[in-house]
Amino acid sequence: MKTKEIWTHIHAERADMADTWGGLSTEQWAAPSWCHGWSVQDTAGHILAAAEQTPLHFYQELAAAGFRFNVFTDRGAKRLAVLSPDELVQRLRARSTTTNHPPAPVIAMLGEIIVHGEDIRRPLGLDHQCPAAALVAVADNYKKTNILIGSKRRISGLRLRATDCDWTSGDGPQISGPLISLILAMAGRSEALGDLDGEGKPVLAARA
Repeated sequence: MKTKEIWTHIHAERADMADTWGGLSTEQWAAPSWCHGWSVQDTAGHILAAAEQTPLHFYQELAAAGFRFNVFTDRGAKRLAVLSPDELVQRLRARSTTTNHPPAPVIAMLGEIIVHGEDIRRPLGLDHQCPAAALVAVADNYKKTNILIGSKRRISGLRLRATDCDWTSGDGPQISGPLISLILAMAGRSEALGDLDGEGKPVLAARA
């Protein structure tokens, strides 16, 4: 997928996420997300931090965190999570046309908004349909990289097969299910394993 098309999907997903945020109640904002230790509002702060990030600020903030990526990430999320829901929505909408990003491949930013979008929606019982082309692009990236999330190691020696589109990866004991759930499991979300089946599932569960 070309960069321009990736940005089109990123912008669409950010706009949809802003719509979701706009409909949340006070109780939903305070609910736990699938990012362990973060509320929905904390995860929203992280999404916004990534959407507003630039290479210069990334390195400055990472250095201030002692080059500890988890500390850097948590600080960025908590810094913006104190904003009001209305301001979070407004500032994310403003990033539905911009193309700034941290020093990472643009496809990583698509995975960022898709996975963290589900981190918010799924525990709240909210449905979202992401275009299959966007999911395939993210899955194809995750299957070949270990950067930050370790997805390549997590699925090593396993065969993944999507049941809702034409996508497969790897060889070995099979795991099948909706592609979004495979992506979430690749990203370490054990909560998504309930959507998956196959003899390889216990192996992936142990790695999640």
